[in-house]
Amino acid sequence: MATLTYVYADSTVVLGPLARMPEPHVYDLCAHHVDRFTAPRGWEIVRLEIPEPRRVIAQDDVYALADAVHQAQVRDAATMDRLAPRRTRDRLGGEEAPPPAKPGLHLVPRSDTVSSDESDPDEDQGPRNDPEKD
Repeated sequence: MATLTYVYADSTVVLGPLARMPEPHVYDLCAHHVDRFTAPRGWEIVRLEIPEPRRVIAQDDVYALADAVHQAQVRDAATMDRLAPRRTRDRLGGEEAPPPAKPGLHLVPRSDTVSSDESDPDEDQGPRNDPEKD
């Protein structure tokens, strides 16, 4: 694998190690396309040394890593379930309610919500006709 970079000012194409940061006019290529790459007519190709690819990980190592990730996920889920405040969950819909975003912060449903046909007395209703002033 290599990164292909076009340097338009110099009419140069550079093939080198994989880039660490995305940049304009930079493309990652597989080994097959690196070997077959040709530059546009009149352009120069600079081929930098590309390090050997990393070794292939043994299948047993992949399974061990997957098992470790799974165990950590199960452990974290059990810990979150144990630490989640029950009274908040009960107020918000029982066990199906999501846990709070952060410990100590809880969603509390409003019991004093105003329906759409009722008016909020604090809300500005605009000018009113006052019979005493007419």
